[in-house]
Amino acid sequence: MKIKILLLCLLPILGFSQTSEESLIKASINGLFDGMKTSDSSKVSKAFSKNAVLQTITKNGEVKSENIKDFAVSISKAEKGSLEERITFSNILVDGNLASVWTPYEFYYKSQFSHCGVNSFQLVKSNSEWKIQYIIDTRRKDNCKK
Repeated sequence: MKIKILLLCLLPILGFSQTSEESLIKASINGLFDGMKTSDSSKVSKAFSKNAVLQTITKNGEVKSENIKDFAVSISKAEKGSLEERITFSNILVDGNLASVWTPYEFYYKSQFSHCGVNSFQLVKSNSEWKIQYIIDTRRKDNCKK
């Protein structure tokens, strides 16, 4: 009986801890997209871990990789406010220093719809910070919610 009472007392604390971690994970991912929207290559780079991987899956199923530094440089060359990726956090899984996040998105260029898809993020927590270790996305122009 004492164990049940103890568990009932700990559940709100454990739930709050998870929510707090999820907020930090979301903030890390949102930092990437804020950096894209403001054409801030430093903010974009800061969202990624040192050895991060950035990939996309083409329509025919080919996987293409992009260098993080090259990606950040391309973002810095974009007109401020021209890149906007609207995401929805649909699933966040956390185990210790590892998080997996699924985010459907719509991408807009100069306020015009460009494409949609899903981002799959793997994040790692190092030195109390969540960083993107791996991102792979799909891209399509059909079957998009706008």
